[in-house]
Amino acid sequence: MTAPGRLDGKVCVVAGASRGVGRGLALGLAEQGATVICSGRSTRFGGRTEGRRETVEDTAEAVQAAGGQGHPYACDHTDGKALHEFAAWVLRRHGPPDVVACAVWGGNEGYDGTVYADGSSFGTPFWQRTLTPFDTAMRTGAYALLATARAFAPLMIPNGAGLVAAVGFDSEGVYMGDVFYDIGKAGILRASQIIAAELGPRGIATVHLTPGFVRTERVLDAGQGEQATQTPLYTGRALAALAADPAVTAKNGRSLFVADLAQEYGFTDADGTRPGRFDL
Repeated sequence: MTAPGRLDGKVCVVAGASRGVGRGLALGLAEQGATVICSGRSTRFGGRTEGRRETVEDTAEAVQAAGGQGHPYACDHTDGKALHEFAAWVLRRHGPPDVVACAVWGGNEGYDGTVYADGSSFGTPFWQRTLTPFDTAMRTGAYALLATARAFAPLMIPNGAGLVAAVGFDSEGVYMGDVFYDIGKAGILRASQIIAAELGPRGIATVHLTPGFVRTERVLDAGQGEQATQTPLYTGRALAALAADPAVTAKNGRSLFVADLAQEYGFTDADGTRPGRFDL
């Protein structure tokens, strides 16, 4: 068990950083001194997802306060042209990234804790559902991950090193209770494995991270904070530990549980505890 190393001078892109686990990733990297480009759709100067209050600028400021260098960038990670422009901006301003982490997930947009935007509840049988949630889950899950990796891989390949991390949920074959939620998360896992297979020979490690029930802003707003098992920072510290590990390529293609990484690397959650795996 070794303590995470410093990340001073490392350039890290975190997609989906305006809130939730994405913000936790940014803060975990910031604690170790990384330069973190915080991207997402919600910005003080434009649109905000579902009108929510959190923005990429908020996260960039929190990165600064946590000891890193924070830079906001508004980007829709399902828009290939916008991603190309984003990658060019990163290269021009900061050089090729050392870490690209994708926590983009819009599968719960329109869900109020009881009912989805299509009027169905979580777990409604597939034959009683519209297909709209499926399109949303795939586009803001596996598609966003692949599109983000596609934009930044050409910048990383010449260096023959780097880390790509996807945040999803590995149910280990257990049905997660809702057809579109389950397929959306499975898509992220499979996409990460394909990226790993193709970038691994280039010296770039790709991993899939599984947190527990995270105490995100949405979870708190839904009144489920007491049921959550960990904060977003727990996953952020897992990513920081992986980014600082000189042998991280040995984990290429693996699906990693944040709780297991906490045991391996010795980090804790924000309150000093070390939550275990989340039991579905």
